[in-house]
Amino acid sequence: MTDLTGLTAIVTGGASGIGLATAGLLAARGARVGVLDLKPEVEQPLTGYRADVTDDASVRAAIAAAAEHLGGIDIVVNNAGIGAQGTVEDNDDAEWARVFDVNVQGMVRVTRAALPHLRRSSHAAIVNVASIAATAGLPQRALYSATKGAIVSLTLAMAADHLGEGIRVNCVNPGTADTPWINRLLANAADPAAERAALNARQPTGRLVTADEVAAAIAYLASPQAGATTGTSLAVDGGMQGLRLRK
Repeated sequence: MTDLTGLTAIVTGGASGIGLATAGLLAARGARVGVLDLKPEVEQPLTGYRADVTDDASVRAAIAAAAEHLGGIDIVVNNAGIGAQGTVEDNDDAEWARVFDVNVQGMVRVTRAALPHLRRSSHAAIVNVASIAATAGLPQRALYSATKGAIVSLTLAMAADHLGEGIRVNCVNPGTADTPWINRLLANAADPAAERAALNARQPTGRLVTADEVAAAIAYLASPQAGATTGTSLAVDGGMQGLRLRK
C-alpha cells in the first residue's frame, strides 16, 4: 500500500517502541518521515532530528529542519511520552509537573510549531497517542492516567479548533503494549514472569498489544482513508476498555 506517497510526516519519540513502528509503517506506505527524539538514531529511509519536547526552542528548531528537509509537514504523530507509577500521594509536585510537561505540554509544543506547515497542507492530520489509562481506572497509575486523560480532552479541543483549517485531529488509546518501557518495568518486578502473565490476562485477548498493531491504527487515522474521521479516540487495547468476559 502506498496511500501516503507524496506526504510528509513527523513522529515524536520515534526512535523506539510504538514511535519507531509507526515511523517505519508510514515510510513503507510512501511517506517521507522525520523522527524527533532525544536520541534520533534511526536508519534510512527515516531521518532523525534531535528534539526535547520539554524545550520549546528545541522543538521549533527540529520542526523547522524537518519541514525544510522533507518539503513541508502533512502529518504529526505526537507519541513522545514517559511513564509514572504510584497512587495520587506517591509523587511530589515536581514529578507531577515533569510528567505533565513531557506527556501533555510536549504535544502542545510540537503541534504549535507544526501548525503553520499543516495549514499549508491539502491533507493535514494529527494523531495523539493516549492510553487505556485515560478510560479505565488502573492501580498505581494516578499521575500517568491524569496525563493520558488530558490528551483525550486535548484531542477533542484541537479537533474543534482546527477542523475549519482542514486539519483533522484524533488519538489512539493503546492497551498494555509490548514495548521497551514495559519490558523495563517487568525486569524490575519481583517475579517478571508472573507480572507479564498478569498483564496478559488483564486484556481480554489474553496477550499484550504489539507496537505494530498500534502503528497500524495510527497510520489509518493519519491517512486520506480517514478523511471523515476527526475528534475520535480509537482503542487498540485487546478489548480491555469495553469487554467484560466471563471466566
